[in-house]
Amino acid sequence: MFKAQPFTKRITVLASDRPEAQAGRERLIARYGDAGEDAQVIVALGGDGFMLETLHGALADGKPIYGMNRGSVGFLMNEYSEDDLVERIAAAERAVIHPLSMVAVDSKRRHHKALAINEVSLLRQTRQTAKLRISIDGKVRMAELVCDGALVCTPAGSTAYNLSAHGPIIPINAQALALTPISAFRPRRWRGALLPHTARVTFEVLEADKRPVSAVADNVEVRDIVEVHVSEDRGVSLSMLFDAGRSLEERVLTEQFSA
Repeated sequence: MFKAQPFTKRITVLASDRPEAQAGRERLIARYGDAGEDAQVIVALGGDGFMLETLHGALADGKPIYGMNRGSVGFLMNEYSEDDLVERIAAAERAVIHPLSMVAVDSKRRHHKALAINEVSLLRQTRQTAKLRISIDGKVRMAELVCDGALVCTPAGSTAYNLSAHGPIIPINAQALALTPISAFRPRRWRGALLPHTARVTFEVLEADKRPVSAVADNVEVRDIVEVHVSEDRGVSLSMLFDAGRSLEERVLTEQFSA
């Protein structure tokens, strides 16, 4: 039987629906307790998808989140261990991130708003390629991009879908966003752009009736869109905690040198 430690009143433990995550939650609560809504730190057990879900849940109160990997992908998670949890959290390094704000206008001129911690992506809905016009801060920078889609990502999200689409990895403290095409057909050699974090990106869907496009902000999808506005929301701050020496900044830097 483990003794509860003084820090227990400050944490709550959340877990994905994976059996190993649920089992880990039960053991951690038995060992360290759970303060529920009164907690000051959230311990999240799962993979990167669950970390994103937990971050979205923390938008209202901004409580820091300490994740441990009990899922398939754990880039945003710490190594799972049930020992010394109190000390690990106390010594953890904090990464503060700001989400993207998406305003998507659909074919009926309805406006849909959502926040994205990783990226806002535009994706073709049918076999037809998408045709997009891209403006930055009100100035057209690409009159026509023929592609499967395009995305704007945060530094935290640059190692996710953006990297799979051959976009650049952005250091976590860099005040920049990545604009990355997805399977660009014309201009075929365009690889995207790095933008200042203050940039306001507008996508216009050309031939929207013939070539329908959806917009996705993390897990929120809006179909049949005609226009999308994306910008960083500096009014919202989210905190993730990482074990000492394994900060998010260090992980992103390491990823740039991985094979």
